[in-house]
Amino acid sequence: MNFSESFKLSGLLCRFSPDGKYLASCVQYRLVVRDVTTLQILQLYTCVDQIQHIEWSADSLFILCAMYRRGLVQVWSLEQPEWHCKIDEGSAGLVASCWSPDGRHILNTTEFHLRITVWSLCTKSVSYIKYPKACQQGLTFTRDGRYLALAERRDCRDYVSIFVCSDWQLLRHFDTDTQDLTGIEWAPNGCVLAAWDTCLEYKVLLYSLDGRLLSAYCAYEWSLGIKSVAWSPSSQFLAIGSYDGKVRLLNHVTWKMITEFGHPATINNPKTVVYKEAEKIPLLGLGHLSFPPPRAMAGALSTSESKYEIASGPVSLQTLKPVADRANPRMGVGMLAFSSDSYFLASRNDNIPNAVWIWDIQKLKLFVVLEHMSPVRSFQWDPQQPRLAICTGGSKVYLWSPAGCVSVQVPGEDSRANSIFTL
Repeated sequence: MNFSESFKLSGLLCRFSPDGKYLASCVQYRLVVRDVTTLQILQLYTCVDQIQHIEWSADSLFILCAMYRRGLVQVWSLEQPEWHCKIDEGSAGLVASCWSPDGRHILNTTEFHLRITVWSLCTKSVSYIKYPKACQQGLTFTRDGRYLALAERRDCRDYVSIFVCSDWQLLRHFDTDTQDLTGIEWAPNGCVLAAWDTCLEYKVLLYSLDGRLLSAYCAYEWSLGIKSVAWSPSSQFLAIGSYDGKVRLLNHVTWKMITEFGHPATINNPKTVVYKEAEKIPLLGLGHLSFPPPRAMAGALSTSESKYEIASGPVSLQTLKPVADRANPRMGVGMLAFSSDSYFLASRNDNIPNAVWIWDIQKLKLFVVLEHMSPVRSFQWDPQQPRLAICTGGSKVYLWSPAGCVSVQVPGEDSRANSIFTL
């Protein structure tokens, strides 16, 4: 694996453009745009305050920088660097900002979720959407960019409104049978909307584009419920991660569960491959050591390399006992992601934080388990092929594919991989 030289970054604000040609990064109040191939700086923009959020437009021609503390959004153009736009929400404040799929409208959510303001860059017109709900995932666009679904809260009840993105007119408005709607997400084909309830109530509701309830799913009652939800890219499966440590897979024909994947602390199946990260011990000739050791050697000793070893079963994984008397206990399936071809599903059970589980969706069984020496911070699938990148907040990046896995040392002193962005 080849690495570029490191460059400064603030708040993990680093994003590839959708067309894959540019890389945007932030250093305090400066926005730096680089060419992906050469990493040469193409544009340097200066904002009025420290940047807290950046996002590319879908056509990669514009990039917005949000400064929530000031209630400001600044928009920059790559084609016309002298052009810029500044949106000031004033006393209403700002807590979120995002692009519409056409790349010509910006949606700003004001403080206390009083409203969403839709700003047009072309006509300079403004539209308002009232009653957006403050929840985990309350706004979602269809992949073709035609429709917006918005979670709303009115008169102590949950609703979903569907808008047409071309003119922001209301298409459908319906209530949801939920106690406290937590999130909504369109299927990749844009035909079905999934809505799920608070973790105190296990409930997943599936709606058609015209607002009809297609199905409702509940796995159990009187216990903590849903923690994570993910659609497969093919829209054939909906994966639901639960606080009981299981992933349940719903099919797109009957919307019934076809299987459930558990995350036991001990792997007993001899056919399941378990990779354990082990430290590489460098071979040093004692006769050639000096005291004190040179600085370069001392740094090499402190950041030791590692490798994967195949463990022989049964394999016991490191577990974390959750604190039962505190909110948001570290238990259950908190991370889910399908591969781009929908053949594999990666998951992490939060009370077995060092392990990543990879499931074969074609055969509906566990394919491989990767256990690391530190808790997994994030993982991301390659958008082109079934290859998974994992980071644990240390000086290494881990790669897995059906052909095998490898641990890669990130060069540089005090290098820490906390998150992964794919091109």
